[in-house]
Amino acid sequence: MVENGFLKETALDIRTVLVIDDHPLFCEALAMTLQSILDLSEIKTANSLQAGIELINGGYDADAVVLDLNLPDVSGMDGLLRLRSNVPKTPIVVVSALGDSRVITAVLAAGAAGFIKKDAPRNELESAFREIWSGGTYFPDDYIRPVDGGGETEKMEQIVERLSSLTPQQVTILKLVCEGKLNKQIAYDLTIAETTVKAHITAILRKLGVHSRTQAALLAKEAQFSALLK
Repeated sequence: MVENGFLKETALDIRTVLVIDDHPLFCEALAMTLQSILDLSEIKTANSLQAGIELINGGYDADAVVLDLNLPDVSGMDGLLRLRSNVPKTPIVVVSALGDSRVITAVLAAGAAGFIKKDAPRNELESAFREIWSGGTYFPDDYIRPVDGGGETEKMEQIVERLSSLTPQQVTILKLVCEGKLNKQIAYDLTIAETTVKAHITAILRKLGVHSRTQAALLAKEAQFSALLK
C-alpha cells in the first residue's frame, strides 16, 4: 500500500460518492455496485465533467469521486486535472478502459487515489475501495511502472505533477490558451480583467517551469493520452 495525501488519523469515512461517466448503463451498474459494497448514504451521478463540477460547486460534498477518463467535454488528462483542482482534498478514483501502463502512471502522478479498469470484477472493485478507504492508493495487480532509458516516463510524471498544481481558474485559463485565445478574449470569456488574466498566466508559467504561453500549451498537450499512447 502506498500512502497518499488523503490519509486521515483513521480510515477514510466514505459515505457519499459522485460517479462521473457518460455511459448510462455502466454508470447505473457501477453506482448500484458501489452502494452495495460501501453501504453508502448517498450516491449521485453526472454524465459530463461540467455536470459533476456543478454538483460539487452546488454543495454536494462527496467523500470520493469516481471518474471516467473519456467524457464528452474533456480529453486526456484534462478532466482529472480540472477535477483535482476543484476537489484537492477528495480522493478521486479513475475507472477507465484505457489500461495502458503509461496512462495509469500519469493518472497516479496527477494525484488520483486509484485506477480501476472498466472490466474489473466486483471483488477487485471492492478491494480497490477498501485500499483507498484505508488511506492507500490502488492500481491493478498487473500494473508495471514503465521503465525507459530516455526518461520519458519521468518526464511525463513531472509534467502531470506540475499541471496538477494549478488552481481551477488557472486550469481554465490554460485550456483557453491552448485553444489559441488572446488575453483580451480570455478576459471577455471569463468576465475578468485583462490584468487578472496576465497575472494568472505569469503564475501558470512559473508553476510549469516554462517561459512562454506557447511552451505552456505544448506541455498541456503532452499530457493528452493521444501522446501517451503513441
